Amino acid sequence: MKKLFVTVALGAAFLSAPTLAQGGGGGGVLQKDQTRAEAQQRTDMMFQMLDANHDGTVTRAEADQALANFQASRGENGGHGGGRLQRMIDDAFAISQSLTLQQFEAQSLARFDAADANHDGTVTAAERQAARGQQAAPAQAAQSPLTKPAKPQ
Repeated sequence: MKKLFVTVALGAAFLSAPTLAQGGGGGGVLQKDQTRAEAQQRTDMMFQMLDANHDGTVTRAEADQALANFQASRGENGGHGGGRLQRMIDDAFAISQSLTLQQFEAQSLARFDAADANHDGTVTAAERQAARGQQAAPAQAAQSPLTKPAKPQ
């Protein structure tokens, strides 16, 4: 029961974090304006949930296990948030197989700052939408079938 509660709480934390608020068109907490302090608080909470052995470091294995627990509790692929959760983990551990709280926070707050277009310390729904568009453009370009080569000049 405790594992299920942690899994559900982990899923809620991931889905409400600004790094994951950039997907999905639903309303609610995903559309709520979020301050930098709130983003840091959620990041810290997420880190504590991921750090299964409470040694102050989250490993890729711990994050993958949390993802597996989340997906198991939500069905086949973790439901609506499973893919975003997988991308967040992939991004977080792209360079290193373990992260300290400070490294985890730095990554999360860098994403927050990038989304905070007017640098007022709050990411609004409009700023999230703009950040979502900026992230989607490179992914779509990489996936587009054949593009016309530029004409030689």
